Amino acid sequence: MAQQKKGFITRMLEGKERSEEYARSTLPTNRWQLFWDIFKGNFGKIVKVNLLILLFCVPTIAVIIFKIMVSESNSILYPFGANLMIGYPAYPNQQGISELIAMQDNMVLYVGLLVSMFIASVGVAGGIYVIRNMVWTEGIFVANDFWRGVKLNYKNALQTTLFFAVVLLLSGSLISFTEFTLAVGEVSKAATVFMRISQAMSYVFIAMAAMMSLWMLAQGVNYKLSFMGMLKNSFLIMIGTLPQSIFFGVLALLPYALFLIGQTFFIMIAVMVVIFFALAYTLLVWLDFAQWVFDKYINPKIQGARVGRGIYSKTDEDSEDSELGKSAAELEYRRTILAMGKSKLVARPIKPIDDSLQVYELPQSFTREDLKKLRESKQNIVEDSEAYAEEHKNDLRYVEYNKNFDEMERALQEEDAGKKKKKKLRPPKMLGDE
Repeated sequence: MAQQKKGFITRMLEGKERSEEYARSTLPTNRWQLFWDIFKGNFGKIVKVNLLILLFCVPTIAVIIFKIMVSESNSILYPFGANLMIGYPAYPNQQGISELIAMQDNMVLYVGLLVSMFIASVGVAGGIYVIRNMVWTEGIFVANDFWRGVKLNYKNALQTTLFFAVVLLLSGSLISFTEFTLAVGEVSKAATVFMRISQAMSYVFIAMAAMMSLWMLAQGVNYKLSFMGMLKNSFLIMIGTLPQSIFFGVLALLPYALFLIGQTFFIMIAVMVVIFFALAYTLLVWLDFAQWVFDKYINPKIQGARVGRGIYSKTDEDSEDSELGKSAAELEYRRTILAMGKSKLVARPIKPIDDSLQVYELPQSFTREDLKKLRESKQNIVEDSEAYAEEHKNDLRYVEYNKNFDEMERALQEEDAGKKKKKKLRPPKMLGDE
């Protein structure tokens, strides 16, 4: 009874991922299944992680709400769309004032976001660490792992969030300034075209910075990288997987689309979704996708890195990296056998010990003739053993062993050659762990 009680408490604390009854074969076989298993099986933990992230994002949300409220109040106080010839008071020279106020409001927003990132990064660092462990199907303690993630990953998260905030500040300021300039000044047609192009490029830079920031967060929680290393790799991965990055980026941000409908009912639903799981959902979708990309392009190049964490493959017959159709464990076992070399006790016949030939024993006082007899007796034993080996070298067990060993060695060499060839086709600058 005491042991049963102890086992029940252990399972309650550690979860099935760490219990002895947990079988690796119960893991999903692809990333889509993994996402659904995590979402439905760990929804309570996802809600807890989301609330912790949301707690540290309160200043950021407050800045955004403040900006919205100021914009709404300005639209009421300043009659930008009113008929200035009727009514009182009349505002002279309204040209460009709307864009000027919008530019000032946006500047407050961008600076506020930049400052609030120092606090929001705490939630991002802890939350993404917990979600990564879920993707790796490791047992987690939400609160403990959250603070461990803050300790290990805060620097990377802060660098990433500040990078996005700075790009947003510069590009957003350029967009607002362009709108203001075009509204108040007489600008030539060529200058107008140039400013519109720069404005469009600013939107592109913001979108690219957003995707790169997601890749930087995913790399920072998986590898030890410098800021420049994360920046370079994020750009390369984003360009190399652009269609997939756009698709999964949209999928990750899907819950926030409810805000775009604009009706009060849908906005209330969107608020509830954000409170309970939207932030953690975004990280889960992106990290699940990112792990697939890392397993395909980065982890195979890193010595000791595990490929397919959280995914179970019964055999590697369907894997592009396997030529033998064996499990990963069996492949590793075979490599170990090859590294040890052929066994001399199995690869060739060895004559059993008998009394037919014996080594000549030297007397206590021996002569040169006795040494000659000793040498001849040893030579007779060697020749007898060689004759026995020659006689039995074609026995089935020795032939089969040598044949299987040679085939296994040749097959693994071909597989390694195939992997090296595939690696040459991959982007050479996509490095993982530096």
